Amino acid sequence: MNVRRRLIPTAATAGAVALGLMAVSACSSSGAASKNNGGKLDVVASFYPMQYLAEEIGGDHVSVSTLTKPGVEPHDLELSPKQTAGLGEAGFILYLKGLQPAVDEAVAQSGVKNTVDAATLTHLEEHGEEHGAEEHAEEEEHGHDEAGGDPHVWLDPVKYAEVAKGVGKALEKADPDNAAAYKKNTEDLVGKLDGLHKKFESGLQNTDTKTFITAHSAFGYLAERYGLEQEGISGLDPDSEPSLSRMKDLQKIAKKDKVTTVFFETLVSDKTAKTLAGDTGLKTDVLDPLEGITDKSKGDDYIEVMESNLTALEKALGAK
Repeated sequence: MNVRRRLIPTAATAGAVALGLMAVSACSSSGAASKNNGGKLDVVASFYPMQYLAEEIGGDHVSVSTLTKPGVEPHDLELSPKQTAGLGEAGFILYLKGLQPAVDEAVAQSGVKNTVDAATLTHLEEHGEEHGAEEHAEEEEHGHDEAGGDPHVWLDPVKYAEVAKGVGKALEKADPDNAAAYKKNTEDLVGKLDGLHKKFESGLQNTDTKTFITAHSAFGYLAERYGLEQEGISGLDPDSEPSLSRMKDLQKIAKKDKVTTVFFETLVSDKTAKTLAGDTGLKTDVLDPLEGITDKSKGDDYIEVMESNLTALEKALGAK
């Protein structure tokens, strides 16, 4: 079964955010960040959840580009020499250390002063230990332990809001002329995320089962926040292959915990998830880890896809 951990208290979270902002300040330029010809701050985001924050908080005052194009699995991203060289021209970089090793390396070499690591703006925890030493070693090899824990913080609306606040403060510092706009946009976004949190809290409060099986262990924070049990077929790395013993364990867990559905994703192969579902007589559905938005996504942005995820979980868990 999944290892459960108590959520970090508010005081500890506040401390983590403060430390993160200190790290941002240490890396921030003492002067104004570079802007494009339209007077907008050039922001480079590592992948969709960072892009969404930059666009929502930056609004009309930023020009946002992303290193991970729609349809590309972020964990597998490899940067071209042109992308790596172009990164040094950014006025502001927003990334999440520990998720994309290629990005971590490129950012470190970029020399950009206004660089924000979202992993420093909230507390990271470890999830996915139940997959055993073999999978854990593979995840370390792929770089997913570099930031000290599970990087999938955006799938918990509360933790994502903590990151949003830190990003807002960093943008205010990088572009003080538009600080008031960044502050207001941050407050608006945090309000949306709080509303989303309340929907999840209400929708998942009373269910027939608390256990769900998903393609890879991206939903540890979400499960912990709402009192659920995540059982990932693979660990934090979606490319890691589950062992035969893991598949047998999942069959036992599904029966014992009255699991109805095996969830798969849109950006990685659904073969293993569908094999498990077939072997156990379970249904399949999509639970989107929101690592990118494509035409297959059940929604046009973060909020809409998360609401679709909530609907899928309510159905699978037997919400009342």
